[in-house]
Amino acid sequence: MAPYLAAGQFVDSGHPAVAAFARDTAATAAPVDAAIRLYYAVRDGILYDPYRPFDDPATYRASAVLAEGRGYCVGKAALLAAAARAIGIPSRVSFADVRNHLATPRLLALVGTDLFIYHGVTELWLDGRWVKATPTFNRTLCDKFHIHPLEFDGRRDATLHPYDRSGRQHMEYVRQRGTYADVPTDLLMKVMLETYPGLANFSKTAHGDFAKEAQDLG
Repeated sequence: MAPYLAAGQFVDSGHPAVAAFARDTAATAAPVDAAIRLYYAVRDGILYDPYRPFDDPATYRASAVLAEGRGYCVGKAALLAAAARAIGIPSRVSFADVRNHLATPRLLALVGTDLFIYHGVTELWLDGRWVKATPTFNRTLCDKFHIHPLEFDGRRDATLHPYDRSGRQHMEYVRQRGTYADVPTDLLMKVMLETYPGLANFSKTAHGDFAKEAQDLG
């Protein structure tokens, strides 16, 4: 269990700001309650932003995501994992390929597909088992997309809902990509740049507003 409690390069639980965030959010709570508090703090306190530069290590580093207040799924998963470790909860990051049926037209045009590889998830060791938590989409973004925000009770896996509030298909898990003690950036940077060159080039030169795109969908 030691690798899942130690500070990593990207799950940097030893960073002073990450440690302070964890303490201020949940330090006095029992592990399950602490995990729940941290989940909601990351889910709603850090805005989801898919337009991140995939060749920038800060995109994947917990402390950088916390400082900027926004991140995409992998950065947010790393932050939740780092905050958990900072208060003694073992954690790791896992990845899966997902088919996202409710992305915005701009995002779909940039990626060229509705298949999003290496979607990031946090796994927390609670009550003797690994429990998945997915703090990707903040509540305000969910409201714009008309999807239910993903809730987490610290006991059951929280993975993205397959249907939105109208019963339309939202998220489909296609392939599991394994678990890691730290974010495997050497792998992710390479595969993301190769798979999504349009999105990678856009993210280097422009800043999209995903929340506004969702709002404009109506």
